[in-house]
Amino acid sequence: MVRMSAEERRESVIRAAMSEFARGGYNGTSTEVIAKRVGVSQPYLFRLFPGKKAIFLAAAERCLDDSIRTFEKASEGLRGEEALHAMADAYTRVIAEEPERLLMQMQMYVAVAAAEQAGDRELGEAVRAGWMRLWDAVHLPLGADMEETTTFMAYGMLINCLLAMGFPPQHRVWEGLYPSARVKGRLEH
Repeated sequence: MVRMSAEERRESVIRAAMSEFARGGYNGTSTEVIAKRVGVSQPYLFRLFPGKKAIFLAAAERCLDDSIRTFEKASEGLRGEEALHAMADAYTRVIAEEPERLLMQMQMYVAVAAAEQAGDRELGEAVRAGWMRLWDAVHLPLGADMEETTTFMAYGMLINCLLAMGFPPQHRVWEGLYPSARVKGRLEH
């Protein structure tokens, strides 16, 4: 049996945490479930991360970083309308193929709202900082055009909500949202 380094084990915790938090949310996911999924004890989990919030923050950061990489890779060497189409295609493909990433995004927003209502701003500050990196990853390929970026991000959030609510690709809510090759063609797979 090959032993994992602490960094490899930390990486496996982040991946497992993304999956578990995507399904159960911050409050509905125990560190015990994450430790069990990774195959480590809770005390070992807390040697890798100081607590549940740190695990959630690492998973949220990974989720945002993965989305940033998706947009950067898709838009590499492209600008304007070409970048927009490439990023839209890449994103719809990712959320269709990796629904946990979409669910993790939605759970991040819920967790931030709940934490801030309870007076804890740390989670919100971290997620907002990551989201601004995401904004910039889209904004620059779109020619730093505020209207284009806002529209792109607004459509993305609408798509997230429609998918999270389970609207099938053939439902009328999708009509006119994007040309069929950019949404319907990807989501039907």
